[in-house]
Amino acid sequence: MSSPKVFEQSIQIRASATTVEKCIVDRTLMHRWLNPALKCEPVDDTWNTDLGGKSRFMVQIPVLTPALMSTVVERAPGLIVWEFKGFFSGRDRWECQPNPSGTLLLNRFEFTIPNPLISFGFNTFAAAWTKQDMEAQLKRLKQVAERQ
Repeated sequence: MSSPKVFEQSIQIRASATTVEKCIVDRTLMHRWLNPALKCEPVDDTWNTDLGGKSRFMVQIPVLTPALMSTVVERAPGLIVWEFKGFFSGRDRWECQPNPSGTLLLNRFEFTIPNPLISFGFNTFAAAWTKQDMEAQLKRLKQVAERQ
């Protein structure tokens, strides 16, 4: 098993924590800032970001559509943590911290890649791109939240 990896980033957003949180958990708004190669679907018929809510995050790449099953494992106002299992295993934490300028959004993606071949491929070809993409997603999320 690969050693745990952690990608952390933050961004200041000129919007309330409630608005920022809505952009994270509302599936329609989420798809405005999420990488277009990623798709989120409910496991059941209804999108659910409450504690225990389940969803499927899929990466749409040619030939393959690898999926991560996720469960909301922590939930509070301004906080959601998804736990993933699949080709990645780990947690994606989103925390909204209100401040005088709006909201500081913190995102921490901590994961391992159980399959050594996939881990090698990720480390060799995708790690730097993934980190850059996560930073770009925060900028897009900021734009979506500030327009609400």
